[in-house]
Order: sequence, then structure tokens, then C-alpha cells
Amino acid sequence: MSATGPASPPRLDAGSEDERDLRDQLAQVGAEVVRAGLVVGSGGNLSARRPGDDTCWVTGAGTWLDRLDRPSFVRVRISDGSSEPGLVPSSEVALHLATYRARPDVTAIIHLHPQMALLLDALGERVRLLTTDHAFYVRRVGTVPFFPPGTAELAEAAAAAVADGTNCLILSRHGCSVLADSVELAHKRASNLEEAAHLTYRALALGRAADLTDQPPPAVA
Repeated sequence: MSATGPASPPRLDAGSEDERDLRDQLAQVGAEVVRAGLVVGSGGNLSARRPGDDTCWVTGAGTWLDRLDRPSFVRVRISDGSSEPGLVPSSEVALHLATYRARPDVTAIIHLHPQMALLLDALGERVRLLTTDHAFYVRRVGTVPFFPPGTAELAEAAAAAVADGTNCLILSRHGCSVLADSVELAHKRASNLEEAAHLTYRALALGRAADLTDQPPPAVA
């Protein structure tokens, strides 16, 4: 305590520990999803924000998800898409911003290119949720038709598709968008989505996909 009284609490700005922690969490997830094969090269992008905040951290354009550090992220205003001069945000930033506007409850978005989920979608096969983890984390899988990556059309279609509470969305011939109220939960959902896709594919290869049923509603509850 100073001679003039108790110190004022630190401002929560771009340099505070609370804000930087979001970037650390995203960087860790980036490395883990690359190791899991959910994205390759400089594909995919990540974002997070504090609850109710009008700004979010988004991976910068061209960044590799397994090489992220704090300077790899750009702070972007959700309401108008503005950002400070310097690193350019990901080309998919519109997807993230439109989703945050449609879902005030969401504080983390993971956009990846999971090969098995995309293959099933291209074949016209839906991902079956076979285990209790699939049912709990994924709950349901939405889809949107193909729109060119980085376009306003894709961002608007994706935001509309998750407005009903859907948290796992397949973007046809492109990738997935997974939402949550924490970075950790978004990661768990993305992992379970691809695991469910792998099991669905194995059932198709065995000629037994017709025998699969999703976990019943009590499992979700």
C-alpha cells in the first residue's frame, strides 16, 4: 500500500495478464490441433475474447497454428472489424466476427480443416455421434454449403447456422467452425467432432453405417 492509500487495480488492456492469457491458451491449442492432424500448414485460425467484450484476439494472416506466440495475434473490434495498424488479421476474420455478433455467449472460436469430417460431408454422409462424449460435447452438427473462404457470404451463412445454439459447424469443402464459452471447451468439441467422423467413416467402410444410431437425448442431458 502506498502512502496515499491502496493502489488502483490494473486496467484490463492489451498488455494486461488477463488478456495475454487468452493468447497463451490459443497458442497451446494451435500446437495441439496441428499435432492431432486437424489442420496442416498455415490453414485454420483461432480467436477468443473476454465475456461481453467488443474486442477479440484473432490469429494473424499467414500464421502457422503450431508456431503461435503472443505477437501472432491481432486485436480486432467485433462491432466494426477495425484493428490497430500492424499485423493483418486472418483472412477468415469476418467468420469470427459475424459469429460473435450472432452468439453473445461465445468467447472462443476454432476454425480448422478436419479431413474426415470434410470427407463425410463431401460424400453426403452426416457425422454420427456415437459416444457419450460426442453427445455431450458436440450435441449436433450443422452444415453450410460451400462459399468461397474469407467472403462475407460465408461469414453470414455460418453466423445464421449457429444462431440457434449449434456449436459445431461443417463448412462444406472448406473446414469447420467450433464455438464455446472457453478456449478449452472449443478444443474438446473440435476433437470430439473429428473423432465422431472417424468412427462414422469406419462404419461406412464396414458397410454398417445404417446400423448406427446417435446417442439418445438422455445421454446429452
